[in-house]
Amino acid sequence: MVALLVLIYVSFISLGLPDSLLGAAWPSISASLALPVSGAGVLSMLTATGTILSSLCNAALIRRLGTGRVTLISVGLTAAALMGISFSTSFWMLCLWAIPLGLGGGSVDVALNNFVANHYRAMHMSWLHCFWGVGATLGPWMISLCLQLDGRWQSGYRLVSLLQFALTGVLLFSLPLWKRLERRPGTVADTGAAGSSAVPLWRRAGFFASLACFLCYGALEVSAGLWGASYFVEVKGLSPEVAAGWGSFFYCGIMVGRLLSGFLSVRAGAASLIRIGLGGVLLGVLLLLCGSAPAAAGAALWLIGLGCAPIYPSLMHRTPQIFGADASQAMIGFQTACGYLCSTFVPVSFGLLTRSMGLAVLPAALLVFFLLLTAATERVSAVARRQQALR
Repeated sequence: MVALLVLIYVSFISLGLPDSLLGAAWPSISASLALPVSGAGVLSMLTATGTILSSLCNAALIRRLGTGRVTLISVGLTAAALMGISFSTSFWMLCLWAIPLGLGGGSVDVALNNFVANHYRAMHMSWLHCFWGVGATLGPWMISLCLQLDGRWQSGYRLVSLLQFALTGVLLFSLPLWKRLERRPGTVADTGAAGSSAVPLWRRAGFFASLACFLCYGALEVSAGLWGASYFVEVKGLSPEVAAGWGSFFYCGIMVGRLLSGFLSVRAGAASLIRIGLGGVLLGVLLLLCGSAPAAAGAALWLIGLGCAPIYPSLMHRTPQIFGADASQAMIGFQTACGYLCSTFVPVSFGLLTRSMGLAVLPAALLVFFLLLTAATERVSAVARRQQALR
């Protein structure tokens, strides 16, 4: 089903587009509406709250409606929320539209991750998240372009909203393709541990370690993505329109890294890909800590994104193998919720921290998140090795 796979890739571009808009546009939004820098943390928290709710409810929705319909509804909801944000003239209106934006994004994320994990090979999971990186890279670029053309951040949000509405129309006509593949017996995830369905999900080996991975990864990614452009403005002295484009370096690194990790996954296992990614993150964080020139900070942000690239899809794709195909939908819902739980609290906490210490503290915070993520991923890899030995 090549046509369906292409559509899934395009859907993940649409998932990445809104994720990077706020960080790139916030310097302009805060200036036009006279809002503090920490306001971005509140909006990110509200969006993440909607994402968590939809992630936890997603398994039941997919059982009732199917992956295709859930994706259709979610992309449409995201498109409407983005259009609403573009017409917002106050902070409370931004907060109001942030919730449906999160609800739509979370449903797409969980539905497509589980669909690919169960029906396609590991390389496709990496490339799926590469296409998320394409969208996340294009988002700041669109904001930067619109700011240079008419000086209005609203134009960027409206442009992305129209693209989402166009995808909604395509998804509407693609519903028969989803149903056809979901009816096929057997999936690539049917190698899950025998008898796992008899054990409650929270009692299965690796449950809490896996959730810890997504908590730590979420903290690292949201901090680099949300505050990167503001860091260039406040610490490196770049203009908001230039910083919006530079903020895309992080997502560009993710996009390139996930394209490469798709090829590497043919030979390298998930644990090796994760360790390679962690090495890239460490190099980027150290460069951000030591480099003084704006160009060094841009390269550091790109390296951090490059390192983050294989971690999330590698953790996600082996979920059916560790927990069994019977529980993968629910488990991926929990994992996604945990990832966005950090998106709920970390931006607010970090925003409050910047009030007293400034955005110069960003590199040190990223180093802490890296250390926690390293410990959590090693624990999950140990569980995966034990699972493999028992088969």
